[in-house]
Amino acid sequence: MTATRTGILVGAVLALTWVIIGFWAFFFVAIAMAIGAAVGRVVSGELDVSRVVDAFRGKRTSS
Repeated sequence: MTATRTGILVGAVLALTWVIIGFWAFFFVAIAMAIGAAVGRVVSGELDVSRVVDAFRGKRTSS
């Protein structure tokens, strides 16, 4: 599945959630999808949690 098709699928799920169930359900589904994507990246090794935490703390690196 290409990134374009994945984006279309995600957009369709979010749009249908908003239309059928309402804004707050849409908001919850969007947050759940973002958390799921972040967890997937951590598991696959594409996201370093310590760097994310450092970024939120305001620490900068020279690299």
